[in-house]
Amino acid sequence: MSAEATNPATPGPVTGAAARWRARIDLRRLGRAALLGPTARDRLPDAIGHVAEAHRAHHPDADLEPLRRAWVLAESSHRGQMRKSGEPYITHPLAVTLILAELGAETTTLTASLLHDTVEDTEVTLDQVGEEFGAEVRFLVDGVTKLEKVDYGAAAEPETFRKMLVATGNDVRVMSIKLADRLHNMRTLGVMRPEKQARIAKVTRDVLIPLAERLGVQALKTELEDLVFAILHPEEYEHTRELIVDNASRADDPLAEIAEEVRGVLREAGIQAEVVIRPRHFVSVHRTARKRGRLRGADFGRLLVLVGEDADCYGVLGELHTCMTPVVSEFKDFIAVPKFNLYQSLHTAVARGDGQVVEVLIRTHQMHKVAEAGVVALGNPYVSPPEEPSAVDGERVDPTRPGWLSRLLDWQAAAPDADTFWSTLREDLAQDREITVFRPDGGTLGLPEGATCVDAAYAQYGEDAHACLGARVNGRLATLSTVLKDGDTVQLLMGQDPAAEPSKEWLEHAHTPAARIAIQRWIATHPSPEVAQETQERSGALGMPAEDMRTARDEAKPLQPSVVAEPAADVDDTPDSAGRTAAESSAPDDPADRSGTANALVDEPGATVRLAGCCTPVPPDEITGFAVRGGVVTVHRVECAAVARMKGVGRREVGVRWGDSAECRVTLFAESFGRPHLLADLTEAMAVEGAEIVSATVEPPSQQRVRHTYTVQLPDAALLPSLMRAMRNVAGVYDVSRAQTPGA
Repeated sequence: MSAEATNPATPGPVTGAAARWRARIDLRRLGRAALLGPTARDRLPDAIGHVAEAHRAHHPDADLEPLRRAWVLAESSHRGQMRKSGEPYITHPLAVTLILAELGAETTTLTASLLHDTVEDTEVTLDQVGEEFGAEVRFLVDGVTKLEKVDYGAAAEPETFRKMLVATGNDVRVMSIKLADRLHNMRTLGVMRPEKQARIAKVTRDVLIPLAERLGVQALKTELEDLVFAILHPEEYEHTRELIVDNASRADDPLAEIAEEVRGVLREAGIQAEVVIRPRHFVSVHRTARKRGRLRGADFGRLLVLVGEDADCYGVLGELHTCMTPVVSEFKDFIAVPKFNLYQSLHTAVARGDGQVVEVLIRTHQMHKVAEAGVVALGNPYVSPPEEPSAVDGERVDPTRPGWLSRLLDWQAAAPDADTFWSTLREDLAQDREITVFRPDGGTLGLPEGATCVDAAYAQYGEDAHACLGARVNGRLATLSTVLKDGDTVQLLMGQDPAAEPSKEWLEHAHTPAARIAIQRWIATHPSPEVAQETQERSGALGMPAEDMRTARDEAKPLQPSVVAEPAADVDDTPDSAGRTAAESSAPDDPADRSGTANALVDEPGATVRLAGCCTPVPPDEITGFAVRGGVVTVHRVECAAVARMKGVGRREVGVRWGDSAECRVTLFAESFGRPHLLADLTEAMAVEGAEIVSATVEPPSQQRVRHTYTVQLPDAALLPSLMRAMRNVAGVYDVSRAQTPGA
């Protein structure tokens, strides 16, 4: 089936101010009309009259001499060459150039478009192009010139796309020419074998259409979608065509009726606007049918309202929502918050009395031009605007170099081979929605929808993100696996260890190619033997090497005295089933137990004072005591949750106060993200502050977060604040707190 034969019919002509930028640009006018004509030097050849007319419509003062010279070179170079369709080959570069001229491309792009196949298919060299037309045209022609299969074999196609993308990073006009080139080839694909049609259509679907979407060139994207749809899904295409034909034969047209009603509303409001019906293209109708089932008349198109100024867009919106029944859930403001591909428009919907819902797009004429032509409408990126845009974080503010393209260029440089690049490119381009997250310094990161904190780390820091320890999302601690939403604020917590290692678990949460490739490359260059892997599993999120594990074990041995006041042993002083507290159930106090020689005083002769392990009070905490069996008084901080429970069961409260001795024992909880050498760094920081570790417990890691419990003896309670600060300053530790009961 010929691709040309399957093109949907275009809408009728639109008159008025929107004639040039009608509801959808008609790009199907050339065909065999581009016949060779005279090449007199005093005027443009007849064959490119279509191009000159379209070009002057957008650029009235354009110098057409470069186009004339490019035509002369292209025609003479391709003379005698024929396309498989039987047409002279020159009709192809002419058609491609006309497509770009209709979209509003400037003269340099059109000149390069006429010459885009000369270096690849004729004896013309890049140096000749450069000498005749300058460095810019040379660069554009080189960017779209394919690599030879003789040199690259099976990798020729992916490496050609890699070369083209790198060139696009420097000048987006390269991809504009490639997209127009592919569109004309898809229009004439019917002369190819079915299997070749399918192969080209799949590459178009997976790579070119997403690129057209990201560059905002909707006029190319929608037609490419329909052509691919016709080739890869002929039955569904034919069914959709029948739906469109049947709807066109209906006597009533709800879109026309509501359009006239909208015109009346805007006339009464004094708003100058043009209201046109924008038919859905084939793929859009197919998607709507799958989503809604039976289609009604209003489902086959949308209304497009074109106005002069941004403020008029909101004026139109207000009138429609006031005079008609709006469907509030359908409202989207892409003017205040443009899409990542430059698209701006207001989207809303109004309901008819019969229940049909009509979608309405509201935008200015300039917005419509950019919505249809995307980056092509932005002109020459080499021409500086009147006011040079400022840079952010050293990166130029350039709408022709969007964030997604910068990220793509970054990760493609790290792709180890053509197959990895090709498969990763398709995966990357399949992520067709983008979110923006904010950094604490006011900068932003553009990420694909579904990205996690892992992706944010590698987007901001590159391979330095190996040292990332965790993140705060909207001010709250979050694991690196946390999925980000549009508008989130992300603070990445970075370690200082230059030898930091990424976790293999990060691969499960890496959504972007940049993150996956960086992690995979590190893993590939740091193979770990089975013993090291076992050690890493045992050390959990701490990720300590074997020698550090041995050091930690050796350091821990002298920290375990014969009598240890483990926090869990005296967390709760409420009675058990036998009516006894944990303190009463324990053995008589050992005089050598330093926890029994606390500096808390009680006015009860012979009473033994015990500092509660649930809240580990230290001077100058406000404290209270409770008498328990065995002549023991347990001392708690007054805010301890156990105090209320003790009072609730009738325990006698005893007045206690701090004595002169400043020595104390306290239990601290440290919350951290896992990283290598963390335990060693943390215990060293505590030792420097004069803390003697009585007991230490590290719980199994959960979602890359680790909880440590330390009971320490301090020679002076005044050292506690500085100890906690020192622990918090250890990289990876995000919180240190005093012990509390579980109910606190």
